[in-house]
Amino acid sequence: MKIVFLLMVSLLGITDCEAQDKNNNNKTNKNDMIVEAVKTNKTETVKTLLKEGASVESRDAENHTLLLIATHQNALEMAKILVEAGANVNTQDSIKDSPFLYAGARGHLELVKLYLSNEADFTVFNRYGGSALIPAAEKGHVEVVRLLSSTKDFPINHVNNLGWTALMEAVVLGTGGKVHTEIVQILVDAGCDITIPDFDGVTALTHAKNRGFKEIAAILEAAAKRN
Repeated sequence: MKIVFLLMVSLLGITDCEAQDKNNNNKTNKNDMIVEAVKTNKTETVKTLLKEGASVESRDAENHTLLLIATHQNALEMAKILVEAGANVNTQDSIKDSPFLYAGARGHLELVKLYLSNEADFTVFNRYGGSALIPAAEKGHVEVVRLLSSTKDFPINHVNNLGWTALMEAVVLGTGGKVHTEIVQILVDAGCDITIPDFDGVTALTHAKNRGFKEIAAILEAAAKRN
């Protein structure tokens, strides 16, 4: 009887392990399926898979979360579904891109708004040590700059690993044209510190003058006089 009992216990254990393995495989399959569904922007499929237990923090082979994949595609409705399901807007991939940081850098205004209202973390920085605002200023994303620079507690004067603030990048890496001139004005109006120099001790005003950006230089000179 004892031997029979031990055999039954052993068989039950094997059955439990098989059931657990099957459950894990099903979960893995659902996670793989939801990654593909997000990449192909199949919102209804994503909703169904989430209900069936797929992880909202599933990642693809490049270590991108579902929300970052949706952000890459500027897929607002998909992003809303994922955020509502609990996706973290600050989770970074292997190169330190997060949904919030990437949205800012690419000028995806509606996504930036969504992430700001869902616990965007201003202390999470990209691979250059920069905020969402700095590349937005460089790349000429006017409305994103306007939004972030007017957001309470946003670090408008944050200095990245290159020694540049958003203002500095708008001048040093900008074109000096209408878009970057407007961005400089927005940053100045928002109260940015125009005196912060780069690692060589050169201010944004000096860079503007050296580059012949007369309108930008005039904005910075006027701001200096007010201060």
